[in-house]
Amino acid sequence: MKQITIIAVKEFKDYFISPIAYIVISLFLIVTGWFFFSTFFIYGRADLRDFFSLLPITFSFIVPAITMRLFAEEKNVGSYETLLTMPVSFFDIALGKFFAATLFTVSMLVPTLSYPLFISFIGQLDPGPVAGGYIGAVFLASAYCAMGLFASSLTRNQIVSFIIGCALCFTLTILDRLLFFMPPKIISVVNYIGASSHFMNISKGIIDSRDILYFVSVVFIFIFSTYIVMHEKN
Repeated sequence: MKQITIIAVKEFKDYFISPIAYIVISLFLIVTGWFFFSTFFIYGRADLRDFFSLLPITFSFIVPAITMRLFAEEKNVGSYETLLTMPVSFFDIALGKFFAATLFTVSMLVPTLSYPLFISFIGQLDPGPVAGGYIGAVFLASAYCAMGLFASSLTRNQIVSFIIGCALCFTLTILDRLLFFMPPKIISVVNYIGASSHFMNISKGIIDSRDILYFVSVVFIFIFSTYIVMHEKN
């Protein structure tokens, strides 16, 4: 656990050394702020429904930009080989990088806490769905970070890593919106695989063990897949 913590802290600090981190944070806040305030003043609803409904799509492009450098950059500069010579396992490396990316993604959500604060001043806000939405956002961020980590482990090119990560995240985001085109026999399976429905359930303040199990399973599958890729390429 000590090795995982050391790697996570190092990777988290490295994010703030790179200007890409500030660009990604700024872009995220601009996009979410624009959609939140524009829909808020149009519909006049004292809730964060529109903000949370757009979060899976936003994360589909933002999270891969955060994770694309985790392995790809190290392979280019040669520090990946140095990391492998240290007394750490592949799982330590994968989990350390995963926790760093997830923590950074969650830290981007901190400024958005001003949205419910703003609403509470001008209307009556139901705290249940707000709390559920942010809990769901943490689970969603962790799942997408695991997929982005896996994408980064496949290549040394950050752009390719970003494209693969976007494809994986976007696919899980829109799967449950394509049920109309699916055969009836597999609709329930496809609906369960899609991330948006699980996230939206939690964002309504409904904490279901099936939704939590889904996100934990996605994280495990892609971190384990990252471990396999690292082991095969070593």
